[in-house]
This record gives sequence, C-alpha cells and structure tokens, in this order.
Amino acid sequence: MDRIGKYEIRPFSKSRRNIILILKEGWHRHSAHGIIEIDVTKARKLIKDLKNEGKDISFTGFIIKCIAQALSEHKELNALRHGKKKMVIFDDVDVAIPVERSTDSEIRPMVYILRKANEKNFLEITKEIRSVQSEKVDESSQLLGKSLTRLERFALNSPFFVKRFLLWISRRNAILKKKYMGTIGVTSIGMKGRFPGWVVPLGGTTTILFVLGSIVKKPGVVENNIKVRDYLNLTVSVDHDIVDGGPFARFIDRLIELIERGYGLQ
Repeated sequence: MDRIGKYEIRPFSKSRRNIILILKEGWHRHSAHGIIEIDVTKARKLIKDLKNEGKDISFTGFIIKCIAQALSEHKELNALRHGKKKMVIFDDVDVAIPVERSTDSEIRPMVYILRKANEKNFLEITKEIRSVQSEKVDESSQLLGKSLTRLERFALNSPFFVKRFLLWISRRNAILKKKYMGTIGVTSIGMKGRFPGWVVPLGGTTTILFVLGSIVKKPGVVENNIKVRDYLNLTVSVDHDIVDGGPFARFIDRLIELIERGYGLQ
C-alpha cells in the first residue's frame, strides 16, 4: 500500500525567504491588537453612487484616506523609534501596502509606499494603486518596483546576512525606516476572497499595521431600530512602546467616525 501518494516538490524561493526576514522584524515590537467592527453601509453606498457616475474608486483607497486623515490629526501615532532614547514624529503619512504580482509563475507581494497619503484624496490614492498594480516588474524589481536606487538593488541582491544587517540598521534609524518601509502599513485580506473574520498579524515593521478583513452583513441598531448593515472587520496592531491606550482609543474613535460618515465621498 502506498502510504505517501502523489506529491510535488517546489523550491522555497528567495522571495519567501525575504518575507521571513521582514516578518522577523515584527517580533521586536511589543504589539497590542485591536479587533474592531465598523459600519461601512453609508460609505459603500456613496462609493457605488460615485462609480455609477464613472469614477473609479477603490474601497481600500477610501479606507487608506480615512486612516491617513485620522493620523494627521493624531500625529503622535505617526511615529517611529530612533535609537534607544528618541522617536521621530512625522507630518507625512507614508502607507506601505502589499501588491500581488506574478513573476516566474509565482505570486509574490510587492511592497509599495503611498507617499503623503494625508495630502491626497481617495481618487488620487485609487489611481496610484491602479498604476502600481499594472506596472511591469521582473525578478530584480518585484519587491520595490521599477524605480530602484543602487542601494536598493544592492540590498535585494545581497546575501541574507547582509540583509539582516541592513534591517538591524533601519530598525534603529527612523529616517531610513520611513524611507524604505513607510510610517504605517495597510493590508487587505478581504480583497482576495471571502474571509468572514479577523486576522491578528505578527506585528509588522511599522508602528501601526491595519489588516482589512471581509465585509459582512449583520443586524445593527440605527436610531433605535434594528436594520441589516454592512460591517468591515478590521484588526489594528500597534507598537505599545510608542502608543499608550488613551491616545490609541482616541485615534480609533476618530477613525471610526471618518469611515462611518463616508469622509470625503460626499
């Protein structure tokens, strides 16, 4: 009796090993996680109305705009550690997002950073996301896109012990970390298929990481009446070394307010 059955051996690619290096960076954070439901019924209706007018709007782009706006009002969360005794608070909200690309028959995430998202509207953010999704890349550029500096090309093609050293340097230098990793991270699991729940991340490389899950219909109370509403499952992972409970709660309260009233869509 064959106790093994058919199987296929595939290489554990360099891309996957690069991802492991980045994931290990998240272990250096003392992460706290918030699991949140947000009523997006009104926002989805406004987006649908705008799409009927011929405007290309990404729901993820809208959420990114709301996050960037809330962070611009609570700048103490848009910060990174700098050495042991300092941290840097940034005006620009640079959002790191993963964009899936296909290279050599393998689907890989490409890290792209939306610069100054707090200064852009949701249409500009959507256009930028669409542009990077259609960008042609190859093995040498799939992680960071086509416009690579010599240092970036060196980092991508260097041995893994060199990559670990470079990550160690960026972990202690807020300016370098912002340049190459952004100030916050946003990833959307719900865009890839049905995922009716939350994902708790390992921590991420930024002070705050947002994980968008699926949108589910469930009853909610509206003006003392029970109605079917659309709820977004959202997980927020925050570095507790930088952010305490009070500022985090006030930031989340503002973020929920912006999303539920459809900030910028009307």
